[in-house]
Amino acid sequence: MELGFLIGSVVKIGAILAYLYGLLWVLGHKKLWVKIVGVVAAFAIVQLAFTITIGDSTILNEFDSGLVFQAASMTMIALGLNLIYGFNGQFSLGQWGFYGIGAYTAADITFRWINGDSRGLLVVGIGSILGAVMILGIQKWLSRLRGVPVLSAFTFYLFGSVLVGAVAVVIGNALNPAISPLLGSAYEPGPLSQGIWLQIVYFLAIIFAGVFAGEVSFLFGLPVLSLGSDYFGIATLGFTIIVNTLMLNSDTILPFPEMKGGRGMIGIPKLTTWFWAFFFMLMVIIIMRNVIHSSTGRTILAVREDETAAKAMGIDLASTKLLTFVIGSFFAGIGGGVYAHYIGFLSPGTFDFLAGFNPLIIVVFGGLGSMTGTIAASFGWIFFLEGLLRVLLGQMGPDAPTWRFVLYPIVLLLLMLIRPQGLLGTVEWGFLKAPFVRPRENQHTASDVVEG
Repeated sequence: MELGFLIGSVVKIGAILAYLYGLLWVLGHKKLWVKIVGVVAAFAIVQLAFTITIGDSTILNEFDSGLVFQAASMTMIALGLNLIYGFNGQFSLGQWGFYGIGAYTAADITFRWINGDSRGLLVVGIGSILGAVMILGIQKWLSRLRGVPVLSAFTFYLFGSVLVGAVAVVIGNALNPAISPLLGSAYEPGPLSQGIWLQIVYFLAIIFAGVFAGEVSFLFGLPVLSLGSDYFGIATLGFTIIVNTLMLNSDTILPFPEMKGGRGMIGIPKLTTWFWAFFFMLMVIIIMRNVIHSSTGRTILAVREDETAAKAMGIDLASTKLLTFVIGSFFAGIGGGVYAHYIGFLSPGTFDFLAGFNPLIIVVFGGLGSMTGTIAASFGWIFFLEGLLRVLLGQMGPDAPTWRFVLYPIVLLLLMLIRPQGLLGTVEWGFLKAPFVRPRENQHTASDVVEG
């Protein structure tokens, strides 16, 4: 039985890597219809694997499906960290904290919605939109001034955030009585808390959770990114610990009794399907690929390679680092919201700072500065270490699975010795390859130059 499970797991891991290669290949095809057909086929293959039965179980059983959703979420989180660390060179341990912020924010929105309270969506949605307007407005105003210290700018943004939050709460409380009668309750759902309307709310909850995580990262990163890379890493680790502490006391320090603090938040609607997980994962991949291969992406890479040279070329180091940090945190918030609505339960223990090293290990394992490596490592890591290895160790005894935490660093150490650039290094597959730019042909020949 163990041998059959081992062989089956290895085959599944190989099939998943081949699946990822095929997905990236069709996305990179020149013809639009091939891309559309390929993406639909990629979605359908996994969906059918969840439903087609062979014997007494499906091709991807319930345990495997959990790993797929976990890997999809981890892909979004790890891609965001790779953007921050691999492409921009800023060592960060705060990605797990923003993952937790996104998970709890999205979960609270939908939990309140199905229980007849629209304030979660209204306050977070209005606050996120007004917050973005506030940030852009203050940025434009500060750009007219010269020599404004970072802490002074941070003070303006902080007061603006408090004002925006207060306005969002007032508006949310004012509009809630008009919407609540249409929501019903968890036992007697109203017209707006079921069907297509609930799916729309779920989509908005995920997007607003990502935006909120990004705005929090903006406020946190503004003063902290001026530190060196090592000190920035320590500061982000402290941020993750603070977020975890707030989660443990969310029903006492924070006014969110539905989160239940250290006991964990239950009753989250399980709205994440493979369609939504696939959609958001694809969205993150496309956004990141287009960012990396844009002029903004070139400034991000320039800062990583040599900050002094980048500054000499006129690149605003602080703005570039902050933008990268915000986009990476936005991806983490999206991943957190997707996973929260799959698992249906959130515990602060899930967001412990030790677990926050997982995306960092995945990024290093796949290859710093490689989107393909991060995607492949996310799925391979989850299916091998959290799936195959956990089950095999579990058969040796009830305490044996904890040996995974001993094997993780050993595997990483061996990789650093054998292949320090990661499994794929800087190799990219299909769609993620840098687009070919045809060099400009000289408009004048040498004879024309001489004659001129």
